[in-house]
Amino acid sequence: MNKKLALWSITVGLGGFLFGLDVAVISGAEQAIQKLWNLTDWMHGTAIAMALYGTAFGAALGNIPANKIGRKKTLIWIGILFFITSIGAAVSTNVMVFMVFRFVSGLSIGASSVVAPVYISEIAPPKFRGRMVISFQLNVVAGILIAYFSNYLLQGVGGSNDWRWMLGVVAIPSLVFSLLMLVTPETPRWLVLFKHDDAEAKRVLELTGEDATKVIADIKASVSNGKHTESLFNKKFLRPLLLAFLIAFFNQLSGINAIIYFAPKVFQMAGIERSGALLSTIGIGVINLMFTIFGWYLIDRFGRRVLMYIGSIGYIFSLTMIAVSFNGTDHS
Repeated sequence: MNKKLALWSITVGLGGFLFGLDVAVISGAEQAIQKLWNLTDWMHGTAIAMALYGTAFGAALGNIPANKIGRKKTLIWIGILFFITSIGAAVSTNVMVFMVFRFVSGLSIGASSVVAPVYISEIAPPKFRGRMVISFQLNVVAGILIAYFSNYLLQGVGGSNDWRWMLGVVAIPSLVFSLLMLVTPETPRWLVLFKHDDAEAKRVLELTGEDATKVIADIKASVSNGKHTESLFNKKFLRPLLLAFLIAFFNQLSGINAIIYFAPKVFQMAGIERSGALLSTIGIGVINLMFTIFGWYLIDRFGRRVLMYIGSIGYIFSLTMIAVSFNGTDHS
């Protein structure tokens, strides 16, 4: 892999880092927010979950600007939205304003989860594509770890307003991401299929060290052949599509997001004081990152299916133990 391709991959990978950072950073702020605005449990949960609602819409709609204005420009705007919403949430004066900014932040999270992997897969040569796309997930879990670490370091900064610093810190990598995206190229596939600019696509491909003429011909051929192939929603594809959907669906439904969002509170409910609870969340982030790297290493050695079984069993055991540990216990 040449240096330019590595730099572009690292840059776009920051989109995954922002994803993880923005998702987890709320964990250090949520209790202060509930206390500040005297929120009921229902309103508190709704306010904290607003980013998730936005994420669903962002993931569903992210391909629209990506196709219309390009992957590069869409990612630049995603970084700008991360910057604006992190500052906006940090300086919010009431819960409604906070919820609006968190919802828009969720749009950025959802869109980045779609557009960044697409960019990476379209800019990378086939022999590097798998590893580079997986690097997006590594950046997500790295972002979660840094969010927990940042929350721990920022506790007490600004007194009772330390939560504002925790949320606002996302603005720094967001700005860096947008600035770095300015010097990355558009993907050859988008240039050929949507902008019809073969010359620029050829220039980008030459920088990656690929046979530009062949790749451009392959891109055009894939579209031409696609007009004569079976629909993705053909009955024979229904089962694998459904399985792929359910894997992602149950991953979210499992309850892991509750742990990520409320980890410090869970530790405090277990009897650990706030500083220790924030420190303990770093352990979650470290283990998350370690086993993501471990899975990356094992995926081609044991296969996807075996790792899915192992991960599912681990999920069932750990979440069951968490549920059992809180069952019938008064944590008020």
